[in-house]
Amino acid sequence: MSAHERIVLQDADIARALTRISHEILESNRGADNLVLLGIPTRGVTLATRIAQLIETFSGVAVETGALDVTMYRDDLHKNPTRAPRPTSIPDGGINGKTVVLIDDVLFSGRSIRAALDALQDIGRPSAVRLATLIDRGHRELPIRPDFVGKNLPSARDERVNVRLTETDGKDEVTIES
Repeated sequence: MSAHERIVLQDADIARALTRISHEILESNRGADNLVLLGIPTRGVTLATRIAQLIETFSGVAVETGALDVTMYRDDLHKNPTRAPRPTSIPDGGINGKTVVLIDDVLFSGRSIRAALDALQDIGRPSAVRLATLIDRGHRELPIRPDFVGKNLPSARDERVNVRLTETDGKDEVTIES
């Protein structure tokens, strides 16, 4: 952690936020039937797995999960260097006629989610698409609003929000870096 970085959520805060999101998804969907969770790599996939485990614990129903890489669907590839695309993995039952919950770690401009919606069109036709995000920073450039939010975290445009998860980073925390 750098000198200009402060912790805003710790492991217990993240666990509470994911528990709340899981309950809200179950309530909104009236149970876990016909539900698919698709995480946006990298940390969205980890969050989708955790939420699926919580939903199964609460409902007794296993929820299908997958990963939806949006790299090649982004409209800002020319401006931002990007990572190599990751594999997209859709559950064997597909997404047609199902409620798909897209899961990402941080919602900022909305461009990743717009790209995810475009990517979904190439995969199938869900009955509904919802959005869950651990952190909503604001600063939207597109008319996209999450259905399920772990924490609204107002931040300046030039600040960076870092989500660290045990599976990829060795610990659970969210920091703001100025």
